[in-house]
Amino acid sequence: MKEYKYKINGNEYNVAIDNIEGNIAHIQLNGVAYDVELPEQPKAAPAVKRVAVSDAPAAAPKPARKAAPAAAGGHVIESPLPGVIKDIFVKVGQQVKADDVVCILEAMKMGNEIHAGVDGTVKSIEVSKEDSVLEGNTIMVIG
Repeated sequence: MKEYKYKINGNEYNVAIDNIEGNIAHIQLNGVAYDVELPEQPKAAPAVKRVAVSDAPAAAPKPARKAAPAAAGGHVIESPLPGVIKDIFVKVGQQVKADDVVCILEAMKMGNEIHAGVDGTVKSIEVSKEDSVLEGNTIMVIG
């Protein structure tokens, strides 16, 4: 942990940087904890993760799926950004309308509804719950 003291307009601030994960710095400012978003990920400071002794080891994240080839004659629903599939609301063979939510993609700690986009039948589902996907990866095909 690194500690800094700043004086701004006559006020003294004690800043302690607990750790940095990605572009989020976990700090304490005058004893109050904050998560601060950095403009870009620092290159020199390695990420340090705090683990309590009682914490069970976390399951390893599933690897990101590669883009699947598009099915002939089907509407391909692609991931609009990298994230994790949190829920799937349809099954293969199910009829859907264009505005139906077919799954939830969590990206940047927000749940994003993914809509069918067209009326049709779900031809294939290329992901499972908790799969990591990259931008442009096929989520499902609707025919």
